[in-house]
Amino acid sequence: MDPRVTDLYNDYIHGDMPRRSFLKRLAVITGGATMANAALALVEPNYALGQQIKPEDDRLQQGYVEYEGTWGPVRAYFARPSTTVQALPGILVIHENRGLNAHIEDVARRAALKGYLAIAPDGLSFIGGAPEDQEAARDKFRAADTPTITADVIAAVTYLKSRDDCTGKTGSVGFCYGGGVSLQCAATEPATDASVCYYGRALSAEQTARVSTPLMMHYAGNDERVNAMIPDFRTALDANKVAYSLHMYPGTGHGFHNDTSQARYDEAAAKLSWQRSMNFFGHYLKS
Repeated sequence: MDPRVTDLYNDYIHGDMPRRSFLKRLAVITGGATMANAALALVEPNYALGQQIKPEDDRLQQGYVEYEGTWGPVRAYFARPSTTVQALPGILVIHENRGLNAHIEDVARRAALKGYLAIAPDGLSFIGGAPEDQEAARDKFRAADTPTITADVIAAVTYLKSRDDCTGKTGSVGFCYGGGVSLQCAATEPATDASVCYYGRALSAEQTARVSTPLMMHYAGNDERVNAMIPDFRTALDANKVAYSLHMYPGTGHGFHNDTSQARYDEAAAKLSWQRSMNFFGHYLKS
């Protein structure tokens, strides 16, 4: 696929471009409406494609819970192995800039099957929750108070630790917006024991100085907007002697772990990065 298509889609989903404008520009790149529709089917999320673990999988106990947020209850999806009676380490799974959706719930199930209590909150709970339509979710997210969204998501760390079925060891993993929030967990929530970031916004030098939590970061080779932040971030990490590993996946684009989008998903990078993340959590949360 022409990389301009995925670049345009990333501009659309991370900005305020109206859908009509997005489709017009897509038609120009692809050479007409027919080809634009074909490209659209490959680049936009299809949650059925990304369902690796069915919601009704009997290996898992799953459902929805609420915990106290900034302005009221935060709704969150949870999953844990159904056959395990002992307490488990917790993993906070943090959504992109569209709130909780079926894909993030599936990622939580993937973590749960590795032996964790996984919690995936909806940062848009305080304004009624994330709508299914991705553009509506994007616009709702953009119009909302971002510090409130972030605070409500990070509050899940304390909630996880308070549960009787959690050992008290807790990690965070997030994607895009959620990747940046996962790093913020390490900077602002001392109870976080390990944090993983997928192509998220880097911490400021001031935030990095407060990090004592080990970090793992995954970045896409062709993600200029996010990667421009890496040099200064690494300088701050090294200056503050933060324990971290940083992995770059050449030839991949922003969102390479998201298997609901055929055009953006990179199977090899997604599988390798996820295995690295699970090994990282295993070392810091299970040992």
